[in-house]
Amino acid sequence: MRGLAPYWIDSQNNNPDFPDVSLALDEPDGLLAIGGDLNPLRLLAAYRQGIFPWYNEGQPILWWAPNPRAVLFPQQLKISRSLRKTLRKQLFTVTFNQAFADVIDACSHPRAYETQPGTWITSKMKQAYQQLHKQGYAHSVECWHDGQLAGGLYGIAIGRIFFGESMFTRRSDASKVAFITLVQQLAHWEFGVIDCQIHSHHLESLGAETIPREQFTDLLNTFCEQPEPSWQLKSTNNAQT
Repeated sequence: MRGLAPYWIDSQNNNPDFPDVSLALDEPDGLLAIGGDLNPLRLLAAYRQGIFPWYNEGQPILWWAPNPRAVLFPQQLKISRSLRKTLRKQLFTVTFNQAFADVIDACSHPRAYETQPGTWITSKMKQAYQQLHKQGYAHSVECWHDGQLAGGLYGIAIGRIFFGESMFTRRSDASKVAFITLVQQLAHWEFGVIDCQIHSHHLESLGAETIPREQFTDLLNTFCEQPEPSWQLKSTNNAQT
């Protein structure tokens, strides 16, 4: 892995190590490596270093570690007045890990506001994260309305850091209710940070901020090594308002 980024990772090499994230490109922001595979050991090694895969169908796997990094500290969650009203109405039931395959499949569908066809959640990505789900690392949060899946999200938990991957909604505010319920549960478990990867105005409205990559790496070194909580949770029809 000598030379300049992006570094090539041989898929036949079982060594899951990555180059140091400080070597990632500035443009495109955070591109560190190309190639490899989505083996669970490689994926977990990537997340522990603050690296995630993001690529389109037909491309080699692209590995990213952007700077700055979008994160949300659970205690800094923001809930707007309108969203508090929605929560008080108790329109939704929220569950954890009850429909992981359905959630990741829904997240893979193009959004109405997206102008480009296709998805970065390819069939191989689905298979890899479903395998991580079976191993207890990947988790889903489901938001139900009248027995139908109305929204949700999924991500990876290592120690006491949650790495958010994607969310979807089929009914207004459903994904936000799922996210708020998750954040409040993670705060109860004393998680150190939620990785949001890349800044968006939507996440910023919920309390996300950007921090230097070096600071994010320090958080990883601290909280990835802490004991993981049990994800055996009961459903709830109301987050705290």
